[in-house]
Amino acid sequence: MTAFLDRGVAAGRRERLRIRAGDFAGPTAGLAPGNVQANLVILPQALAHDFLRFAQANPKPCPVLAVSQPGNPRLPAAGEDLDIRTDLPRYRVWRRGELVDEPPEIGHLWREDLVSFALGCSFSFEQALIEDGIELRHISRGANVPMYRTNIPCEPAEPFAGPLVVSMRPLKPADAIRAIQITSRFPSVHGAPVHIGLPAEIGIADLTKPDYGDAVPVESGELPVFWACGVTPQAVIAHVRPEFCITHAPGSMLITDLVNSRLASL
Repeated sequence: MTAFLDRGVAAGRRERLRIRAGDFAGPTAGLAPGNVQANLVILPQALAHDFLRFAQANPKPCPVLAVSQPGNPRLPAAGEDLDIRTDLPRYRVWRRGELVDEPPEIGHLWREDLVSFALGCSFSFEQALIEDGIELRHISRGANVPMYRTNIPCEPAEPFAGPLVVSMRPLKPADAIRAIQITSRFPSVHGAPVHIGLPAEIGIADLTKPDYGDAVPVESGELPVFWACGVTPQAVIAHVRPEFCITHAPGSMLITDLVNSRLASL
């Protein structure tokens, strides 16, 4: 087990250094297989406690993996040399709920009152699905997973409230059943699906027009399977309109030194 964990540290650090140097700028799905990838939310300290309450009230879309100290760009629980300012391929900068920039690093925006939250990501359970022989179309096509705002409200924790965002993977019925079994073992990275089939029932009018990510086809005989998604905070931010916030760009995740196998429940 120690050797496996050491390989996880080496793989995570290698990919972060590549991103930090500007040598990789695409979606991180499939990078450092076996390593936990995380969604990112950075907020001023004045809002951090309320966001933590929101995340705790909504563990499916917002499973908390690590929280920084105010003003500290490090997350030692996620990676010893990790620098939250440089180690994601692309960030999103929000001001009063409006997306104003998507820079490759945020050192010039860093403030002493900022608190970082690393939230569990479905890329972690995707590795388990692939190892079981389940095709994930967005990965086979080199695309970003499609994500959609739904009509399902999150549990509010003032001032944070807004709609649940889901990610979608088209699967054959037998693979969908197996995917439920597999992903239910990963509650800290979104767990089992929240909806299967009938996208209109959760407010999705057109699967070919995702709100985030890239559209992928649902073939004849397949079902769209929907998981709670860590992009949910971005929909909430657009609703709450905080003065300042930074998130990951959809698909541009934080690659940690944690290993997926340690997140799986028995």
